[in-house]
Amino acid sequence: MKRTVGKAMSFVHLHTFSAYSLLQSTLQPEELVRLAKEKGYQAIALTDRNVLYGAIPFYKACVKHEIKPILGLTADILTEQPYPLILLAKNKTGFQNLMKISSAIQTRSPEGIPVKWLKQYCEGIFAISPGYDGEIERLLLAGKTAEAREKILLYKQIFAPSSFYLSIQNLPHPDYQKLTEDLIKIGKELDVPVVATNKTCFATKEDYEAWKALEAIRKNQLMSELERSPIEKEYYLKSYREMEQLFQNYPEALENTVRIAEECSVELEFHQELLPKYPLTNKTADEYLTELCEQGLVKRVKQPTEEYKKRLDYELNVIKTMKYSDYFLIVWDFVQYAKSQGMIVGPGRGSAAGSLVSYCLGITDVDPIKYDLLFERFLNPERISMPDIDIDFPDNRRDEVIEYVVNKYGHGNVAQIITFGTFQAKAALRDAGRVFGLENKDLDRIAKAVPAKLGITIKEALQESRELYQLSKRPEFQKVFAIARKIEGLPRHTSTHAAGVVISDRPLVEIIPLDRGAEDILLTQYPMEILEEIGLLKMDFLGLRNLTLMESVLKSIQTREGKYIQLSQIPLDDPKTYRLLQRGETSGVFQLESRGMRDVLIRLQPSEFEDIVAVIALYRPGPMQNIPVYIERKHGNKPVVYPHPDLAGILEKTYGVIIYQEQIMQIAAKMAGFSLGEADLLRRAVAKKKREILDKERDHFVKGALANGYTEKVANEIYDLIVRFADYGFNRNHAVPYSMIAYQMAYLKAHYPLYFFGALLTSVIGNEEKTAQYIREVRKLGFQVKAPSINKSGYRYKVEEGGLRFSLAAIKGVGYQALKEILRARQERPFTDLFDFCIRVSLRTVNRTIMERLIYAGSMDEFGVDRAVLLASLDAAIEHARLLKPEDEQINLMFGEGFALKPKYVEVEPMPVDEKLNREKDVLGIFLSEHPAQIHRRTFLLNGAILISELQEEKKNKLLGVLVTDERKIRTKSGQTMSFLEISDESGEISAVVFPDVYRKYLRILKKGALVLLEGYLEYRKGRAQFVVQQAKALEELSKPGPGVQLFLRITAEKDRKEILMQVKNALFQKQGETKVMLFIEKTKKLIRLSDEYRVDLDGDVIEELRKILNPENVRIHSLRK
Repeated sequence: MKRTVGKAMSFVHLHTFSAYSLLQSTLQPEELVRLAKEKGYQAIALTDRNVLYGAIPFYKACVKHEIKPILGLTADILTEQPYPLILLAKNKTGFQNLMKISSAIQTRSPEGIPVKWLKQYCEGIFAISPGYDGEIERLLLAGKTAEAREKILLYKQIFAPSSFYLSIQNLPHPDYQKLTEDLIKIGKELDVPVVATNKTCFATKEDYEAWKALEAIRKNQLMSELERSPIEKEYYLKSYREMEQLFQNYPEALENTVRIAEECSVELEFHQELLPKYPLTNKTADEYLTELCEQGLVKRVKQPTEEYKKRLDYELNVIKTMKYSDYFLIVWDFVQYAKSQGMIVGPGRGSAAGSLVSYCLGITDVDPIKYDLLFERFLNPERISMPDIDIDFPDNRRDEVIEYVVNKYGHGNVAQIITFGTFQAKAALRDAGRVFGLENKDLDRIAKAVPAKLGITIKEALQESRELYQLSKRPEFQKVFAIARKIEGLPRHTSTHAAGVVISDRPLVEIIPLDRGAEDILLTQYPMEILEEIGLLKMDFLGLRNLTLMESVLKSIQTREGKYIQLSQIPLDDPKTYRLLQRGETSGVFQLESRGMRDVLIRLQPSEFEDIVAVIALYRPGPMQNIPVYIERKHGNKPVVYPHPDLAGILEKTYGVIIYQEQIMQIAAKMAGFSLGEADLLRRAVAKKKREILDKERDHFVKGALANGYTEKVANEIYDLIVRFADYGFNRNHAVPYSMIAYQMAYLKAHYPLYFFGALLTSVIGNEEKTAQYIREVRKLGFQVKAPSINKSGYRYKVEEGGLRFSLAAIKGVGYQALKEILRARQERPFTDLFDFCIRVSLRTVNRTIMERLIYAGSMDEFGVDRAVLLASLDAAIEHARLLKPEDEQINLMFGEGFALKPKYVEVEPMPVDEKLNREKDVLGIFLSEHPAQIHRRTFLLNGAILISELQEEKKNKLLGVLVTDERKIRTKSGQTMSFLEISDESGEISAVVFPDVYRKYLRILKKGALVLLEGYLEYRKGRAQFVVQQAKALEELSKPGPGVQLFLRITAEKDRKEILMQVKNALFQKQGETKVMLFIEKTKKLIRLSDEYRVDLDGDVIEELRKILNPENVRIHSLRK
């Protein structure tokens, strides 16, 4: 951009900071430029501290507002200590050197750039002393004139002739007049010109408080603790009239700002060809790609047809024409590396799954021809765009692949991508409130009043939340809200993009400035959108937890059973997998886990892979309305109807329902004769919903349809259909690979449930709700979840005969280091008792508190003594261990472990059951050995209770025997008290609501920790189940089981079959006891009393088994007492 500064211009700001000098300015680059334009400036500089984060937004804002951009940097220069220096790029070389200086500071020398490095990067740069904070100025203020002269001569020598300036300011401080005179005098003596500057950090004087608030946030101090100087209040964007007034006695200093601005001319290049090169010798990338694809096609497709060969040739031609062969080879290379290291690589993600080249290279595992996926959704020859291949790796191994790429292409040629965290509404209010000294309760109150809506602004929140609006009007909060609104949206911190990586065939610092990332991998200073504008290609290395989980399942199966399962080889028509999907048992299964999705699966009864693809595409707001239509048509309850008979071939798989974006493209190709490239352009254009584009594309479509023999009426109807479905259509290239992962996980869950749940539970360690849910499911399948064992448990949940062994890592407060020490110590042999354990582990690492938690968890039950005894004996065991393990290891070696007699356990009363269970819940997050309600299950059954898991029908009164695990009281608008409870039993947990009239009656018994019988009904609020309590009874008030109890079983017409009755008989013989059994046969209305040999023991698992066979409502215990 060659833009000159007009002669009328008398001053240019050369020392300005944007919000990208994090927490040091309130000015976004766009606002800075807009204000400068409004004030009549024709040029302005940006000189952020050590970084170029804002350089591109600033440059683009200048282009937009037709003002000359001066790209600069306030860099810390490291002499004896760091001091700032303003650096301005004269030209392209100068800007490249600014990038190198910024990169050096951010990646290699955080304190500042050493002078000897600066000498290497000084070409094409103006340097200006920064004023009060500068080294030269500090030396002069300290009376060290000789040293100041030396520094001036040093910088004069480093930079080109007439490229080093001394800046002067006119600020309200007694030192400034003398400092200005000294600088002018020395400048004349040493032939160094002076230039007028005014450090700019905020827009107007009124923004000073907001700027100070940022300083307080940065320093983690209160506003009242900050030092304040009258100088700081002058750091606003002054008009050139104000600057003329301030420097009327120094016209040359003003003129020099214009002279510098005139000499600075940097044009940044966008949309460059910066694609990386794959290292090859003796052949071109095009040749090698063709060779690999032809080999891959034969490997992946048995006897490929002409269709495959034509498609491959077509794709290769497009890729070569667009010069993307190197890109495909780079992706192929790191995917092959990952696979060679035993990683599961995702089958594909997004539009890349539509590429046969990707499939032949093994980048994706979805055959695009078999699954009708379109290449043009990925690379459209009629619209030049960057390819975008997203690859999923296990989330715990993604970094290995990035490390491989760094080693292959060079440390300086690979970088992860920066992102900026900004002050969102809640964070801005919290931070502002904190620096003004608000108490936590006030901060929480304000934050909670902000509606939980993604991206909501404070302005919108004030309109939507009456409570927030009222808080904003309180005098003590008004300043907080005012400051929060000024800092809202500003960058607050940097972080790393979850997936993005850029690769270059030359050092990235020649193209962009760099920052320090994690694990010594570089980080770009520009975010993803800017990198793409410049021309760098982003590759996404995604970490997917589900792949980690599947990798863990497969390794466990191979280790324990010696089976090697290749996911790509599992059959896609496996009946057992579809039965699992049809039952909606998909917790832990990718994309299919939510309650709503499980309900859809039960209704849909998927029977083929296409059903999974369709349901994943449909289960979103908007297209969700088509789910009932799809289900009804699939099951033949409604006829399949096509928008036009000619579309049957395109919509047959989806029963006439338009689900995928690709179907829209195929319709345009079929009816209007569009190429698939044109059809993709149509799809993109229609999605924008702009009237002029819609009309233009309608004309294009209708003309094509008329040429193909359709009437204008039909053409317009189909075009209207395309417009309507453009928003709803889902990318099939995305849905198929996702469905593949979902199916693979469902397959593993159906065939290897213990291994699946072992990995799943390990993946949710620390999440009590998920842990409890998955353990209930394991038990429901008839497997045990065994207590943690000090000798058998490890970090992961382990598969053992008949069940899973609870993880030691899942015990709260044990920690990784303690677990590592326990596993180390037991390598030699198992622990025999508490005393042996204490002797063999490091008592510094495994301290008394950790041992208590291990005991509460039941992990030491195998020592054969009660948990209370173990706790009482801890002190003796620790003391005994210390005697045998003194600081002097020689004594230990001399006498050995058997030197002292082993102490005896301290005998105490056994731990009460309720305390044992509560302690267990505290450290495991669940009741593992048994649930408190389970202990009293006979009593609850006698009183008509069912289990929480058996609640199904809404609005129908049921009884539950439960433990109240939490209680929260609130006041209604009318001032009455009501309560929200969390209740649980051995089958699950649910929220309960107790309205004021019921709460008044039962508040005495509805307390946390109480065992109660609740009567009420199930309802759903905002998709969440809750139990509405109508009556309650304490456990003590209930009828207790005794000799006068009978078990009643109702055999419904549906269950009156020989095999069912045999199951009932076998269940009754499981555990014989004293309780008589009565059978009611619904068909014949007969009541039969079974003989005494069928008497059962209600303490066993008989009731649970019978409920499974006959359904809970058909199994009842009745008291014969009156």
